[in-house]
Amino acid sequence: MPGVFNVGTSSQGPGDGTAISTGPDTYRVPVPTAGVLPDITVFGAYTYLVTELLWGTVALALVAYAGAWRSAARTVAILYPPAFLWDWYTLEVGVFAIPLRTGVELLGVPLEEHIFILVVPTMVVGTHETLRILDREGRLGPLSLEGE
Repeated sequence: MPGVFNVGTSSQGPGDGTAISTGPDTYRVPVPTAGVLPDITVFGAYTYLVTELLWGTVALALVAYAGAWRSAARTVAILYPPAFLWDWYTLEVGVFAIPLRTGVELLGVPLEEHIFILVVPTMVVGTHETLRILDREGRLGPLSLEGE
């Protein structure tokens, strides 16, 4: 169905809508996108990997700008083990599935999920530290935390 995108899993192809699973039943809900969002599914099995590498690049750029390499590395090191275990468990019991991925797995978890577990805390630290610098320089305007 044109004008919709796929979130979640289904036996139908991408662009058919959002899959909402309630036990054995899956309901498809059209989500209008008509030219608003690009169709990233053109990357096929590499879709998730491409998006993780794109956002990972943004996260690394923020960390580099803020000079927060040590903070990012420490945060990732602390959060990676429980995030990995949670990912492994939820995939194992079927909470979610990842259809547009390479199929490469490390320790029972897709490669793309390992990258995701690295990217998210790196993005958070990079964003936080970049905002701290911009605030200190007075470049956040009404978003500034000065005076609090």
